[in-house]
Amino acid sequence: GVVGLIIPWNFPINLCFSQISAAFAAGNRVMAKMSENSVALTRLLMKVSGDYFPADKLAFFEETGGVGIEFSQIPFDMIIFTGSGQTGRAVMASAAKNLTPVVLELGGKSPAVIDPDYPMAKAVERIMFVKQFNTGQICTNVDYVFVHESQKQDFIDAAKQYVAKSCPDIEHQDYTAIIDDRSVQRLAETLDDARAKGATVINLCGDQEINRETRKFPMYIITDTTEDMTISQREIFGPLLMLLTYNQSEEVVDYVNSHDRPLAFYPFTNNKKLSDMYISRIMSGGVTVNDALLHVAQHDIPFGGVGPSGMGHYHGHEGFMTLSKMRPIFYQAGFSALKFLAPPYTPTATKILNFLVKMKK
Repeated sequence: GVVGLIIPWNFPINLCFSQISAAFAAGNRVMAKMSENSVALTRLLMKVSGDYFPADKLAFFEETGGVGIEFSQIPFDMIIFTGSGQTGRAVMASAAKNLTPVVLELGGKSPAVIDPDYPMAKAVERIMFVKQFNTGQICTNVDYVFVHESQKQDFIDAAKQYVAKSCPDIEHQDYTAIIDDRSVQRLAETLDDARAKGATVINLCGDQEINRETRKFPMYIITDTTEDMTISQREIFGPLLMLLTYNQSEEVVDYVNSHDRPLAFYPFTNNKKLSDMYISRIMSGGVTVNDALLHVAQHDIPFGGVGPSGMGHYHGHEGFMTLSKMRPIFYQAGFSALKFLAPPYTPTATKILNFLVKMKK
């Protein structure tokens, strides 16, 4: 069939070609609509793809303002969308007009929880690495962290040390920018909203401030949050980390389960019984234990969300199955025993029927 791909800007090559390879493996053709923030890449792909694939096998399209919804109205055999939940719902509604099945890779607020017995420095290093990676602009990034109430300051101190070492200057090329001015404004407003409503905002980059010209944004930890704050309600998708505390593991389970099911969940513990408890009681799209993001990088396990964080899976064999149609085919032999069960019904037919249902007169 023909598969429609709607690709985001944050990992346009990885997400695009992992989906294309699965579609090709299953015998499909592909139309890929790229993001408006990936114009240069899109035009390059449009220029060179013809050197490798005919236009009726693979075609790339630019985003030209609202075309994403129009694209999803095409009667594809399958659509894979990666992006926000709001846009995902609109894509699904458009696809439904043609009864086109969809795979939705959305997002949400993915949590981490650190067991008090787990080495704090190791947990912080792994969590802050992924928050710094792509400046936090990853759908499976850690959105908020639960630490034991006795270790709140330990986490903050360790995070400051890690950032001071790994990113002393946010203007350095090792630390990337926020994708566009609109996203910078959204993140700045999220911080302002948290401050105004009583949260504690900690700049992990010292006295470095937001640079709107270069779109460089410092890393922050936000504590003492409440449910009416924007940061508690929406996916952050940036270098802000909400820090929550707990006393009993049951509090973590109750909090996460009282919110939308996340795309990912990250328990840090060497206690197998505890990690099994978290995994069995907290539903998420995927799990990495004692690190973050790494389950997404495994080519041989499925990737996908659940509930508001998405539906359907791809990667490896699962991608092949998702983009295939399981079509049953039966070949009848030259002789058919069904003729003995066709009317008019004779005593012989009755005997055959009784035999088949193991009945005796």
